[in-house]
Amino acid sequence: MVRGLDPSGAAVIVEHEDIPGFMPSMTMPFTAKNPQEIAEVRVGDAIVFKFVVTADDAWMEEVRSIAAEDVHLPERPERRSQAAKKASRVHEGDKLPAFRLVDQGNREITPETFAQKALLVTFIFTRCPVPNFCPLVSRNFEAIEAVIRKDPVLADQVRLLSISFDTEFDTPEILAKYGRTFTEDFDLWSFATGAPGEIEALTKAFAVYVKSEQGTLDHGLCTVLVGPDGTVRKIWRGNGWRPEEVIAAVRALGAESGKTEANHDPDQSLHRSDLKNSVHETKNTSHET
Repeated sequence: MVRGLDPSGAAVIVEHEDIPGFMPSMTMPFTAKNPQEIAEVRVGDAIVFKFVVTADDAWMEEVRSIAAEDVHLPERPERRSQAAKKASRVHEGDKLPAFRLVDQGNREITPETFAQKALLVTFIFTRCPVPNFCPLVSRNFEAIEAVIRKDPVLADQVRLLSISFDTEFDTPEILAKYGRTFTEDFDLWSFATGAPGEIEALTKAFAVYVKSEQGTLDHGLCTVLVGPDGTVRKIWRGNGWRPEEVIAAVRALGAESGKTEANHDPDQSLHRSDLKNSVHETKNTSHET
């Protein structure tokens, strides 16, 4: 079922059925290989399409309308913790909300852990099967980390934090295994989980849509830049941002606070040739959805 339309006209937000052996039912954007195929699609339409997944991309094709009664979706009762109900929406210029999580080494982390550091925060889950969702975000963070490591000033002043919203599966041990796929430096880039209420409060604060019920996991994407003073400076929605623009924002933040040299080594630009194609080493597959 179509739940939303992307302003670009290149994607639609679909609540889809289970894809057996690949992905449970969830609500997520699907990019059309040929945008003309979705030009007449409207919110509330029932559609069927082929979902093609490669090592580093995914798209929908062969889109056609079907009868609404032919779509079979699981019931999704609303469940929200008291902490999440009380969480306030965070905007650019607001302070990073308080949290108490544990990292991949089972060590407690709070906002004070990153005091006087610029912090890049994103939300993921390790079992995400769609290469241009969580795996793409993690590959982008990997590219950002590579630039940071080559710059002594940035390496001293910037930290990365990936927070999992899959609290049932993503234990510190799982996060450590996942994290080692991307980094050898957990001091620079941390992976965190926490009590369900803590995670719910954070995802609600940053308007990250997440709903989990009986194996179903629906989610959005959000990446946040926090200044050394704990103020949220920039929020990127979805997966359309590029590592280059995030690095530029980090450098601008450093220049603003006098922490980054005005002239940086051009050799520290992003190099993607060594990036892994996919967390899951996914073979080219297609799924009827």
